[in-house]
Amino acid sequence: MSETLNSIRKFMEKEGIPGRDGYDLATSEKGFADGAKWRIEIAGVERASTMEAMISEAKKRNVVVHRAIATVGGSTYCDMAELRDIAQMARDEKIEVVMTVGHRKGWDTGSKEMSNREGGLQGFRLRGSDNISYHIADIMRNIEAGFRGFLVYDEGVLFLLNKMRAEGLIPAETIFKFSVFGGYCSAAGAKVIENMGVNSMNPISDVSLPILSSIRKAVDIPLDVYIIIVDEFGGMYRIYETPEIARVASPVYFKIEPGTSEADIYKPWVTEEFHANLIREKVKMASVIQEIMARHAPDLKTSPKGAADLILPAKV
Repeated sequence: MSETLNSIRKFMEKEGIPGRDGYDLATSEKGFADGAKWRIEIAGVERASTMEAMISEAKKRNVVVHRAIATVGGSTYCDMAELRDIAQMARDEKIEVVMTVGHRKGWDTGSKEMSNREGGLQGFRLRGSDNISYHIADIMRNIEAGFRGFLVYDEGVLFLLNKMRAEGLIPAETIFKFSVFGGYCSAAGAKVIENMGVNSMNPISDVSLPILSSIRKAVDIPLDVYIIIVDEFGGMYRIYETPEIARVASPVYFKIEPGTSEADIYKPWVTEEFHANLIREKVKMASVIQEIMARHAPDLKTSPKGAADLILPAKV
């Protein structure tokens, strides 16, 4: 190894960032507050009927869903009554909910670069102060409906939300999950957004076990790791890696999001029956994860339903 690389890696270590990816796949000593190593996260609760279908299927299959990612297509496609219904069902079933809100870069009439392949590489960060204010207004609307968890993918928005949380403008218990659309896939990037106040992060879908291990060494927040992902993101299905993912990267949420593409499955005009059937398949996949973990890593425990540290929707 050259002296240059050696000095760079020593500097990274001094800053709390592993100088190499974790090829030794060291066992993580970290976990959730209850000592559990893994939990289940299901994305795509688009409507109240989808939440109802997920809860019904989970009971049928004896699956514990710890967290749901809701309204991926955008919460402004739901009226206030439906939002409150989703919140109440989640609260009753002790499921943490992370809401995906508007306004978005893809909805911005002036966002021309976003509509082109190369322009899309610039990411989802919002254009201008108007769009930031619209986005935060929708978060406030969801807080009014009872929700206390939100997906963020813009560091500027995260900066403002943390200030608002600290000053009591939004409830102190509100949590923020950093989205895969932020594009973070290294220990250094994870450290940056952890320091900015996120409560969990979703690395990109194709990170290797050594990369996950290095991220875990750098940060304490839960990692939300795709076990299955839409075809447009690569279509990976990492079911037999779940024991090793939990061992080296805990605490982790195993994230379930199959389909052709996010654009296909989360458009608001896709039928409610489609969403209900798809989320039943997601719950089935969660049951397979539970089986694989019980067979191959029985010592790595999961949390029971309604773990005390889950941030549930508030009663309004």
